[in-house]
Amino acid sequence: MLAYVIYISFAGALVEALLPRGKNTAARWLALAVAAAGLALAVAGFAAGWNQGREVIVDAAWVPAMGIHYLLVADGISRVLVLLTGIASVAGILFSWNVELRANQFFAFYLALIGGVYGVFLSGDFFLLFVFYEIAIVPKYFLIAIWGSTRREYGAMKLALYSFAGSAMVLIGLLAAYVASGSHSTALADLAHAGLPASFQMWVFPLVFTGFAILAGMWPFHTWAPTGHVAAPTAASMLLAGVVMKLGAYGCLRVAIGVFPRGLDPWGFTFLGLGSWRGVFALLAVIGIVYGALVALAQSDFKFVIGYSSVSHMGFVLLGLMALNQIGLDGAVLQMFSHGVIAGLLFAIVGRIVYDRTHTRQLTELESMHLARRLPFAAWAFVIAGVASMGLPGFSGFVAELQVLTGAWKAEPWWTIAAGVGIVVGVAYTWRALQKAFFTDTIPAPHVLEYEHTHKLDPITWPERAGVALLVLSTAVVGLYPRILLDQIEPAVRALLAGGVQ
Repeated sequence: MLAYVIYISFAGALVEALLPRGKNTAARWLALAVAAAGLALAVAGFAAGWNQGREVIVDAAWVPAMGIHYLLVADGISRVLVLLTGIASVAGILFSWNVELRANQFFAFYLALIGGVYGVFLSGDFFLLFVFYEIAIVPKYFLIAIWGSTRREYGAMKLALYSFAGSAMVLIGLLAAYVASGSHSTALADLAHAGLPASFQMWVFPLVFTGFAILAGMWPFHTWAPTGHVAAPTAASMLLAGVVMKLGAYGCLRVAIGVFPRGLDPWGFTFLGLGSWRGVFALLAVIGIVYGALVALAQSDFKFVIGYSSVSHMGFVLLGLMALNQIGLDGAVLQMFSHGVIAGLLFAIVGRIVYDRTHTRQLTELESMHLARRLPFAAWAFVIAGVASMGLPGFSGFVAELQVLTGAWKAEPWWTIAAGVGIVVGVAYTWRALQKAFFTDTIPAPHVLEYEHTHKLDPITWPERAGVALLVLSTAVVGLYPRILLDQIEPAVRALLAGGVQ
């Protein structure tokens, strides 16, 4: 059943591409129907996965001479991330309802990107995973370069170059593993159990992990992320933060840690106080958490605030991975879902609801527009998204970050203490943006009130209300009842810790 999320998305992209220009209404409804069908299948597959464990969905020989199979598998981690992709894809289309320029091509690239993302999360073969991973890069470039805004060509090219550089690192590592294993199989499970020497894993692991972590926004390779987010149209920003960055984090977990676990063993010596790749990447994760939060605090562009906050929050995912214990890895996967939903909501409010009406993202200019009075729906939606991002109990971010910090404390207490600084700064930049953009304390002059009365902002549309409702509901349900995801995440993480990729 889950395999059809891939096929439906690519079929929808093909139909969109063949639609005549000018059929914008048809293009919108077709895209929404395809995304909704994918979400329905994702929900059904998620519900069917309880107590099922790892499931082989499709296994067909593709290039028999090299042992390459079209192998699709699903476990609790995959099902959760497929569900996230379904939610993000529907929300992104709802917030793209105003696209008029070549709408059919926009949604064709959009659905092709979604199909590639689904494929990565379900691939059980490294060659197949790499193909889907590369498929997802191409639509990203065009979505930003054609429909983007601020320095869109630069943002699109930078994202593509960083992505391809990371992909090259991953491919080199996996090809080396394929040759060294001598198993003539490219299945991730076969590579994980091929008995690769610890010395081999020790140099391949950092290569593959870094290659994937580039797309996850790991410091210092994060600079593509804020630039790409700001340049991208709203839906592309939502997908970049919501699911594309998760491709990198998923690769770090499923491939780097799952296939090369001995790469995290101690080196046998220390350098600058670090004795393993685990310590190195944990340090980079903590730096990303604190650095991203501090830079977000200094931004004057509303979208850059959210862009750097994504770097900070993805640092929690990487920190949870480096905890290498059950609760830390559970929290990392839960944080992938949580950040995907919350960051998508923040980018939707800033990019679609606010920017498309005010035509500015500068906080100093928004401060004089009194948006809490003129766009109350946007103001209170941002309040909800903001407190969810800060980790308020009752939302998914609280449970996810709590588990990551607990797992990090068990591994190395100073990691948690340092990450806590990022949380405090996160509260500061969120409240600063909220106050400046919506709840300014300046009293408008009479002529300003008259201007606002005669120049009303466009009302909130039904797709925007529906998109906000979907994302808020998703983070609230998981925040109030995290077992709905953890019941599937925990067995999959336990199996991975027990013996790599199953």
